[in-house]
Amino acid sequence: MRSAASVLANLDRKRYDTAAIYIDPEGRWILPSRPPDVSTDAEAREYVRDQARSFRRDSEVVMPARPAADDTLLVFSRGAAGPDEDADPSPIRALHLDVAFPVLHGPYGEDGTIQGLFELANVPYVGAGVMASAVGMDKSITKVLFAQRGLPTAAVDTIPRFDWMADRAAVLRRVAGRFAFPVFVKPANLGSSVGISKARNEAELAASLDLAAQFDRKVLVEAAVPNAREIEVAVLGNEVPEASVPGEIIPAEGSVFYDYEAKYTKDSGLLVPAPLTPAQTAEVRRLAIEAYQAIDAAGLGRVDFLFDREACAWHVSEINTMPGFTTISMYPRLWEASGLAYGALLDRLIDLGLERHAAKQELRTSAA
Repeated sequence: MRSAASVLANLDRKRYDTAAIYIDPEGRWILPSRPPDVSTDAEAREYVRDQARSFRRDSEVVMPARPAADDTLLVFSRGAAGPDEDADPSPIRALHLDVAFPVLHGPYGEDGTIQGLFELANVPYVGAGVMASAVGMDKSITKVLFAQRGLPTAAVDTIPRFDWMADRAAVLRRVAGRFAFPVFVKPANLGSSVGISKARNEAELAASLDLAAQFDRKVLVEAAVPNAREIEVAVLGNEVPEASVPGEIIPAEGSVFYDYEAKYTKDSGLLVPAPLTPAQTAEVRRLAIEAYQAIDAAGLGRVDFLFDREACAWHVSEINTMPGFTTISMYPRLWEASGLAYGALLDRLIDLGLERHAAKQELRTSAA
């Protein structure tokens, strides 16, 4: 919500007409009583409460559909018809949408789900397509593609939740036989470091697997990179992507690693640009573009790295296809430091979404 508020506030109103669509915690699509104008978590929570209080049935969006005849996106409401009445939904408003900007992080917004909806409705949108979004969210598949591309990554094993629940002892033996402690344990599909923990021994490993298994049907166990620095690079573009200057995360004092609390509730620091040698900077930017292309990303992506201080070696950690987008988030800050201001970055992303859609319209979908 904070990312969406930042995007809306920084779009050039001389160039764009905007229409905010709010998806509430119940999964309802709503034309909100007011666009989000939040800058803190507390304001975001109040916005959610405000929308719940002001929700009207005739503001609910059921499904966007785009007629072939024009560029109108029709927004439908269930209206007053009851569940047993044979009544068609009635349009409450016609939105002339040229492009959608899905400022949504995590499951359903960043995993290809909503991208598939836009593809079905034939609506241009900002960011990666269905496949790249899904792959970028699923860290186990991401690692496979990174390895196929020859990118350096830390050793990793994927544990099906079913296996862990069926035979805990066998899984513990499997992990202990492959890894030396400590290890990191994380859900395969999630964001913001939710469900991630560091295990220093077998007892902590069992607790970490229990935690991660609450969030996903697949759990990753990953070798810890010793004395690692956390470096991030922003990538922008479609067929010819560009990499920003790198930035470095400095986890808040007392943090075991850059976890959810360190990201959102503690005073972690960002160094932009990261203090690296010219050779290290060139290499990490090259690897960022390689990782971006490995999953066939488009529009934007933030590639996260671990740098082994002792071996002076890079490890590609993951890619985020819709990274945080407040004005102080790493992705826009990296481009600001690279000479591309926030507003101009938004223009570029929208143009990239339109370009990708236009190119796709030139393709055939059948032999007829």
